[in-house]
Amino acid sequence: MKTMRLTAIALVAIAFVLLSAGCTQPQVTAKVTELRIGYQPSTHQMAHTTAMDKGWWQQDLAPLGVQNVSDRVFPTGAPEMQAMLAGDLDVAYVGAAPVLSAIATGLDAKIIAGVNTQGSDLAVRPDLNYTGPQSLKGLKIATFQAGTIQDTILRYWLKKNNIDPDKDLQIIGMNPGDAVTAMTAGKVDAAFLPAPSPTVIVSQGKGKIVVQSGQMYPNHTCCVLVVSGKLIREHPEIVEQILKTHEKAVDYNEKNLDDAAAIFAKKTGAKLDDVTASLKEWDGKWVTDPNVIVAPVLDYAKIQYDLGYIKVNLTKDQLFDLSFYKQ
Repeated sequence: MKTMRLTAIALVAIAFVLLSAGCTQPQVTAKVTELRIGYQPSTHQMAHTTAMDKGWWQQDLAPLGVQNVSDRVFPTGAPEMQAMLAGDLDVAYVGAAPVLSAIATGLDAKIIAGVNTQGSDLAVRPDLNYTGPQSLKGLKIATFQAGTIQDTILRYWLKKNNIDPDKDLQIIGMNPGDAVTAMTAGKVDAAFLPAPSPTVIVSQGKGKIVVQSGQMYPNHTCCVLVVSGKLIREHPEIVEQILKTHEKAVDYNEKNLDDAAAIFAKKTGAKLDDVTASLKEWDGKWVTDPNVIVAPVLDYAKIQYDLGYIKVNLTKDQLFDLSFYKQ
């Protein structure tokens, strides 16, 4: 009986050891074989179109196990962030403002780099005598939907000039294509849009550019590079390469503007003349260093909080992962 009892105790002890060993086995991280990138048809995000056309995403990430890189175009940042919230995107080229709304409502992602600063324009009817912000009272202005960077900058600028954006004029949220169509059809009096859309309006003889976004908010951040938290935690080597490829594309675009414009026009269906003219006229600048965009993005967070777009005061640590950028 004693022998049987000792045997039973030994078996229990062995089972416990095996169970404990099983619980402490290292978790196997699933390989990433596909990378899904979101972007918008704006010259702000030409780094992506160049990297995609040149095959750099695929080429640079293949040694890390990524077999396929796909992209998906979005009209504005709001639906792009909805797709990322739904788990349909791993990486996004997107305006900083929609990222704030998404992270405030639970998106597991971080900004790892800048994409561009400034680069949007206010175009008004050709016959409108624009003498300053006050001359916009009573007008209809098309821009991106609430919570986007253009909506945020426009409302900030109007309020700074003692204009109530909800009472003194009408702001209508539209996709870029719809806004250009509304402007050319005379359905709205003005449009505040990212390049190259304002130049398209001008080239059709339906508007004139009167204010650039850098005049509204000097050196403001526009688009940023966002990566999912899961990718950051489980595959930092892929995230590091994403940033390197992004930097390579920005550098190429700056040195080969005509080729970059042609790639963008082919990818988006825009007219090459409009793209080229826009890049000569805009006040935008492509960037990579995330450190230079931290302060403006935190300002946007406060502006969006004050506007009631987000319900929490977001912090730098909640929004950024600066560890991947190497000066």
